Amino acid sequence: MIPLSRGRVSKQAHVDLPDGTYEEEHGREAFEGRAAHLYRSHPPTAWVRIDGPLKPRAFDLSALKPPDATDAAAAWGLVARNDDVALYVSRRADEMPYFLRDADGDLCYFVHRGAGVMETDYGPLTFSPGDYLIVPKGTTHRFVPAEELFLFVIEGTGEYRLPDRGMLGRHAQFDPGVLGVPEPDPHDEKGEFEVRVKRDQSYTTLVYPHHPLDVVGWQGDLCPVRLNVRDFRPVVSPRYHLPPSVHCTWANEGFAVCTFAPRPTETGDPGALRVPFFHSNIDNDEVIFYHDGQFFSRAGIGPGMMTLHPQGLHHGPQQAAIEASKTKEYTDEVAVMVETAHPLDVSAEALAVSIEGYETSWARGMGLI
Repeated sequence: MIPLSRGRVSKQAHVDLPDGTYEEEHGREAFEGRAAHLYRSHPPTAWVRIDGPLKPRAFDLSALKPPDATDAAAAWGLVARNDDVALYVSRRADEMPYFLRDADGDLCYFVHRGAGVMETDYGPLTFSPGDYLIVPKGTTHRFVPAEELFLFVIEGTGEYRLPDRGMLGRHAQFDPGVLGVPEPDPHDEKGEFEVRVKRDQSYTTLVYPHHPLDVVGWQGDLCPVRLNVRDFRPVVSPRYHLPPSVHCTWANEGFAVCTFAPRPTETGDPGALRVPFFHSNIDNDEVIFYHDGQFFSRAGIGPGMMTLHPQGLHHGPQQAAIEASKTKEYTDEVAVMVETAHPLDVSAEALAVSIEGYETSWARGMGLI
């Protein structure tokens, strides 16, 4: 369809907005489909009340106490899920007394706090804060913490893969050569060793008379991998604010995982937006887990918190962030975004640690309430 234009608009999206306007991108398919840019006299998020099932939410996941925080033999705590992906929190302090084999899907562990070793069929992987640990479906593994862990767990029903980077080339964002992979470390202990196989949210227990991690060698193109956010190099433009999809780190069926890492702002053009543009992203729910740094697009959000913006409702920067961005030359935020094609159902435990008043925080920032 040929793009059309009516009324007061900017010549280029996200640059030189008409005076007194707020730009909204009304787009489809997670910034990859058809889109229109609407230039409003007021921010589309400036509602003063909201009633009904759709509601922007913020959660203090640091206050969430999953079962494995107090019982080493217990499992993670559910945050939200749909048919494609489930989000959990793990707060383990002691080593797992069992081994896990997830038959529900691939796992992405993001290490928010803590360090230690993840033992796997393929061998051990050490980890530290800011690490992604990708574990293929069916891999036997367990965590041995060196200190208390805070893991954000993203379980997908499909296979984690690198996104298509198109004209940027295969070395954009990070060179695959920086991925850490395990070396075999076979065990030959005898005794009773428990392996729990997770399938359809229930567990089957296998007991072996020998240590289950007895692999002496492996070859192929499927294995656990480790990536630290320090090795993630964001794609940026000095004259144009790029959409969140440009930060896609891992692709899966029905969702993607993106990394917001420290990066320069759009200082090459005084008319370019330096904060995320308002958008409704009508086809996707958007979750952001905040790991570290200064989250300049909104106030009142700190490490260990998570926001959820459901498809159908607008979101974007708070007013104070818009003003502050005009002189900001660099962002130091680190956050993990999970963008899902289907709506997420939030667990009762996560709702219990919701941050009150977040849903009208944009209007408060403008003095409307």
